[in-house]
Amino acid sequence: MTDDVYALMTQAQELPYGEARTVLVEDALRRAEAAGDDELAFRVRTRLTDAYQYGGEPAKALATFSRALADHDRDPGRFDETHLLLWQMKAVVSSLTLFPEVPLDRTYALLDDMERRYLAGGHSLQAVYRRRHLVAQHVGDDAVDDWYWKWRAARRDELSDCEGCDPTGMVRHLARVGRYEEAIEIAAPVLGSELSCNEQPQAVLTAMLPVYLRTGRTEQAADAHRRAYRVHRARLADLGDISEHVEFCAATGNGARGLEIVQRHLGWLDRAPSPHAEMEFAAAAALLLDRVAAAGHGAATIRRPAADGRSAADVPLPELRAELADRATALAARFDTRNGTPCQSERIRATLASEPIVDFVPLAAHHRRPAPAPEPVQADSPHEDVASVADLDELLDIADERRTRQDVEITLAAWRRFDDLAGTAEPTPLQRARRLDGRGVERALDGDEEGAAACWEEASRLFGELGDETRRHRALGRLGAMRAKLGDPRGPADMTAAVEHFASHPTRDGDATGALLRLATSHVEHDRPAEALAALDRVDPDDAPDRAGELWFLRGQSLLLTGRADDAVAALRRSAAAARASGGPAEAAAPLLLLARVLSRRDGGPDEEAFALLDEVIAAQPAGSPMRVAAHSERGLAFLAADRPADAVADLAEAIAGWTAEGLHEQAVHLRVDLAAAYLSTGRCLEAAEVAEEALPALIDPAHADPARNDPHDRLAARRCRLILAHAQKELGEEDGAATFAALAEDAAADGDHGAVAHFLDEAGEILTDLDRDAQAAERFAAAAEAHEKAGDATGVVRARRRAAMCLLWCGDGDGAVTAMESARAALAGLPPDDEPARVWETALVSYDQARVLAQVGRLAEAVSQASAAVDGFTALDETGPAEEAARLRDDIRSALEEN
Repeated sequence: MTDDVYALMTQAQELPYGEARTVLVEDALRRAEAAGDDELAFRVRTRLTDAYQYGGEPAKALATFSRALADHDRDPGRFDETHLLLWQMKAVVSSLTLFPEVPLDRTYALLDDMERRYLAGGHSLQAVYRRRHLVAQHVGDDAVDDWYWKWRAARRDELSDCEGCDPTGMVRHLARVGRYEEAIEIAAPVLGSELSCNEQPQAVLTAMLPVYLRTGRTEQAADAHRRAYRVHRARLADLGDISEHVEFCAATGNGARGLEIVQRHLGWLDRAPSPHAEMEFAAAAALLLDRVAAAGHGAATIRRPAADGRSAADVPLPELRAELADRATALAARFDTRNGTPCQSERIRATLASEPIVDFVPLAAHHRRPAPAPEPVQADSPHEDVASVADLDELLDIADERRTRQDVEITLAAWRRFDDLAGTAEPTPLQRARRLDGRGVERALDGDEEGAAACWEEASRLFGELGDETRRHRALGRLGAMRAKLGDPRGPADMTAAVEHFASHPTRDGDATGALLRLATSHVEHDRPAEALAALDRVDPDDAPDRAGELWFLRGQSLLLTGRADDAVAALRRSAAAARASGGPAEAAAPLLLLARVLSRRDGGPDEEAFALLDEVIAAQPAGSPMRVAAHSERGLAFLAADRPADAVADLAEAIAGWTAEGLHEQAVHLRVDLAAAYLSTGRCLEAAEVAEEALPALIDPAHADPARNDPHDRLAARRCRLILAHAQKELGEEDGAATFAALAEDAAADGDHGAVAHFLDEAGEILTDLDRDAQAAERFAAAAEAHEKAGDATGVVRARRRAAMCLLWCGDGDGAVTAMESARAALAGLPPDDEPARVWETALVSYDQARVLAQVGRLAEAVSQASAAVDGFTALDETGPAEEAARLRDDIRSALEEN
């Protein structure tokens, strides 16, 4: 049975701290106790203390630690984990303060016992002073500063907290007392080093959040938040740290991000690692919800998961805010009753009443604060141009003339002035019809398309009754275009009637050209390029020469739809030239943008002309305008296509911000995938992962979505996004990357792409190997070998089986490693016979690793033979380095064999 215990413990070490790992160690302890092996049970119990502590169950750690310590004191020679127990005592002392039901006297007694044991063992009291400082800070003892200086002055030794955790505690103290620059000095060496502690570097980054904000280092604050929260978010034990990130969002104008964090972790409150963590998160969440409500979103709800007989429900923010504030306040009162001080209640009140530190801190390049409301119209507004006009016909004429020039502000002002005067002066039937025609324009501008159509239908009827055929057919043309847009089959006939009328009854106002351009536009919008070109061919160039740019633009669009790219380019060039001549660069933006897009998508990729055109569009358009945002999108994509990802980042970020501000989230989400790709290509893996995770929820992945909403473009985008995320997670050393690659493998399997399945499983295995999750890695490599076999990749089979064997060896399964390596050798027979160097190389690698496996399981004679074969193979290929390494292995095995 003890073999089962060791196997369970080995399996547990493969897992990160959390429920799964804890369950395995608990099972191991039960088996050790059932076997009557007290020493083994003691060792397992000490490891269970760590599992509880780091897995979010510190209350249970108190019990296992107390039992282990008692066993040690009863028989130190038999239960001899002295150093580990003294190390664990630090965490236990800290944990005692987190539970208000634990009397404070017990904490002080354990502190005294800790000090006695450290002195008896000849250890420094540095770690003891840190815990006394922590307890003093918790209860609000004035001696907190004295303990801090004793802690700082004491000698570090092997029981001191690691070189990351110790300064982290000092940073927290200095931040609380406002000594921010000193905190930065202490943190600097830690932030510049490689830390491998379970709590670092996320703990020091979190501690630095208020320091960075209070000293104006907002970029560092944003980076610290992103890097630390990515680690904290997967750990229940870090709920208290997560609350600091919620407070950070509330302090920096990032209500949406904070709400996302609260939503993700709200359910953790029902299984909080301690009442203290519960109190901190509840207070921080209440503060954040207060900020969100103050920003005008008080009517929103947040989804709270079911727990302990409570059904899942969407809770209004104000209701949840009040509940969480009461919860935090009540817990603080319990702590203060235990401590005999008001410290915790004062701290929670301060949290709930805290004000933002800075107005807004962007957490990524594409994040923007919502634009402020527009300023009220000033006295020198163009509205003054019509304020003194008292004649209704003159106002309608001004509106018509300014509408033709696309001067929307003056047009609307003239109509408003008309309405004011019409309240006291009765308009004529013609004036009413003209105003109704204008009201259709107003409805269209407001997005009320059906309302606009209704106005134009009635206006055209009234004009007909009055015998004004010119105005009737103008209104009818507008009505037809709107009807066509709405899918009304009468639309084309209405527009055609207008075209034919003005062809027979031309005016000096360019109505014939306008009717034809409107009809052509509708044909383009409905993918009828031949009909559009036919309409454009009827345009008389002399009828409305100022609209030449529009004519050639429509012709260019139509030609693109027919696949005549070269002719389209020529048309767009003429459109841009005409628009520049009549209205300048701003008027030329549309054809220039389309021309740049066409040039960028040619087989050779974007050239300098394409970039120059996009530069011109961006320079000519005001910031935030849809045309400028589109140009940033296009330029960012062009940079990506030209393999200039670093240049693409700024444009893509600007475009995402612009589309998001306009509420055009579909454009923004697809560009996020491109931005994530650009970040990944430039080695900015954290940003790549963050942006990919922003994009994924909004993409429709048919593997997880309603088939009725299946969009192939979204499907491909979702998979590309997940692939980017997987590679970013791999580079960041995140275990989630293995799961992401495994999910990609599932998708590839559904498509029958066995080669992709094998590749993704190999990637997952590599990640798990790097994280010393060797048993899981072995499973991934074994599955990859099967996929390679289905794909007909014999080399892939050999490599995956060999790697699986080595992973089995590293996780202690020697027999499994022997079997897996034999299967790798058998697969060598399937290697392509026409590539002898590759066959020799793969065979030598198998021989080398098989020698290592055989040596580990004690089959030394066989191991020597395989090592010698590896030397021969590498030497035959003139691979000097590998040959020398194999020779060293062979000699080491021979020495071991001779000793035996």
